[in-house]
Amino acid sequence: MIGSEYLWPGRFHERLHISTRQYARLVREWVKSISLDPSSYGTHSMRRTKVAYIYRKTGNLRAVQLLLGHTKMDSTVRYLGVEMEDALTIAEAIEI
Repeated sequence: MIGSEYLWPGRFHERLHISTRQYARLVREWVKSISLDPSSYGTHSMRRTKVAYIYRKTGNLRAVQLLLGHTKMDSTVRYLGVEMEDALTIAEAIEI
């Protein structure tokens, strides 16, 4: 991809990319196509799963904070469901 090209361009000239609703429909269809329950998977749950996996593998809470676009570390901690003591230990170990 180059510059501002979209991964999934829209079908109409006035829309440069697909809508979030259309993306959700695509995800639901992908989930159904592999015989999983679509009510258990969605665009947001996949976003959370990805960063939770990154956190578990690296312990790098700051990287997760940046990936999520959170301005406050405590927002990231709540989002991941991390215990505050663990989060503070990790945050103190990371120099900014």
